[in-house]
Formats: sequence, C-alpha cells, structure tokens
Amino acid sequence: MSEKSTEVEQPLLDAKGLRTDGRKLDELRPIRLEVGNLSRADGSAYIEHGRNKIVAAVYGPRELHPRHLAQSDQALLRVNYRMATFSVSDRKRPAPSRREHEISMVIRQALEPMLFLKMYPRAAIDVFIQVLEADGGSRCASATAAALALADAGIPMRGLVAGCASGKIDGEIAMDMNDIEDKIGEADVPVVMCPERGEITLLQMDGKLTQKELAKALQMAEEGIHRIHEMQKAVLLEKYAQIRKEIGDAPEEEAEVEAAQKPDIGKAEAEKPKTTKKRTKRAKAEKKEDETKPAKKEKKTKKKAERDSN
Repeated sequence: MSEKSTEVEQPLLDAKGLRTDGRKLDELRPIRLEVGNLSRADGSAYIEHGRNKIVAAVYGPRELHPRHLAQSDQALLRVNYRMATFSVSDRKRPAPSRREHEISMVIRQALEPMLFLKMYPRAAIDVFIQVLEADGGSRCASATAAALALADAGIPMRGLVAGCASGKIDGEIAMDMNDIEDKIGEADVPVVMCPERGEITLLQMDGKLTQKELAKALQMAEEGIHRIHEMQKAVLLEKYAQIRKEIGDAPEEEAEVEAAQKPDIGKAEAEKPKTTKKRTKRAKAEKKEDETKPAKKEKKTKKKAERDSN
C-alpha cells in the first residue's frame, strides 16, 4: 500500500473527539503576533499561526513605477505573496506559481475595501508577504499579518481585517484547519472579515457542504476571527504605548539638558561685586550734575540773547 493511501485512511478525529494535534473542534492553534520587526519597511508584521511562519512588509505610499499604471483618483495596492522554497516538506520551485498569483489577488481584494486609497492618487502601496513555513491556512494568516503591517505603516484604514479557515473533517465542522486537515479533509472554507464593521472581504470554499454545515462553518470562522482581532488590537496597543512612553520621556530629558546648560541667575547675581557707599554717592552726584547741565546751558543762552537785544 502506498504512503498516500495510508495518509487518506488516517482518522482526523479520535474517540474523544480530539483532532490530530490535540485540539477541540472549536479551538484555535497557538498564535503569536509582532509588529515593526523590519526596520527598512514603512510597516511590518510577523505571525506564527500554528506552524505557519509569515512575514509581511509594507512600502508606501510612494511614487508608482512604471508610471503608466498610476490611477488618477486613487492609489494602486499591490500584493505579492510568495512561499520560500523551504516552506513546505517537498522543495518548492523558486518561480512564482499559479497558486501564489491567485492568493496575491485574493488578499489584495480582501484588503482594498478597508483602505482609504483615494487619499493617495497616482501613488502605490506595496505589500510583500513571505511565507517561511506553511502549515495550512496560510492565506488567512497572511491577510492577518498584512493588515497589521498596513496599520504599522500608518495607512488610514476603516478597520483591521483578520482571517480564519473552518472546514469539515470526519463529518464534523472544525475551526482553524491545519495542513493535514486541509489536504485530506472533506471541505475547507477560508474567511477574511473586518469584525468592527461585520463585513466579509474574502470567502472561498473547497469541497462540499450542506446549507446548514456552511452556516455553522461561517459562524465558527467568525468566532475565530474575533479572537484573532483582539490579539491584533492588543499587539498594536502595546507598540503604541511603547512609542508614547519614548516620546513622553524625550521632553523630560530635553528639559533636564536645558536646565543644566542654563546659567543660574541667582548665583550670577550673588557673584556680582557689591557697590560701596562712596561709589553710590559719586553716582548720585554725577546724575545730579547731568540734570543741571541743560538748565545752565539754557540760562546762558537767554542772557546772551538779552545782551544782543540791548
């Protein structure tokens, strides 16, 4: 019997209803989020979703090249999704595949409704997504990381989007499909949405589901997205709190430096030589003499005018 047929016969749920990685049907894989980890990018984010390891970088808004692609009324959003050659068990070809072009397009379509692109006409916003390790649901994890990178870059947004895939394994609806569940499960439903606005920006389905099963899969994916969205907000708030602390400390440091450089006026006054009584009397006499000089000069001029008239 071949290895592939053995894999297909592998049960995805055990007798206790637990999955291959020990999770319950409504449980997310462990998630770790970071922002601002690339210094050369305008905005960046890193996500570990299960064994998925993905980096997203944003550059822009910036001048668009080639210029004939520029749009006069809004910015052009370009998304480049790539998988490293070592990201999967079998070495991937370095050239971009049709699947990578497709995922780049659907992630762009998932992000566009949330961006105020009309604020930057004739400009470009580039989003680069690099998958370092793939473990199922990479397009949803990539959309989550790309939204964080756009927020980190300061691009005006209507809201953050997050992604989570649900599906059907061994006749049961499960949340957050991993690699083996994605490959040999009965159905897979990737969903990307903005929880703050309640809008779904990406919905795909691979496999067959009844109407009730699809409704349950969408509800389960939405629950997972809400949990991921809370993690997104937490990591952004943590970074902004750190920036605010750095900015808040800077004025205090500047004030301390200025105070150190500023001369002590009280000390300078104290160090001035004290005037003696003799000097004070002499100053008063000089002042009185300066006041009487114009009067004497005026009196002499008047006498001279009287003599001339006589």
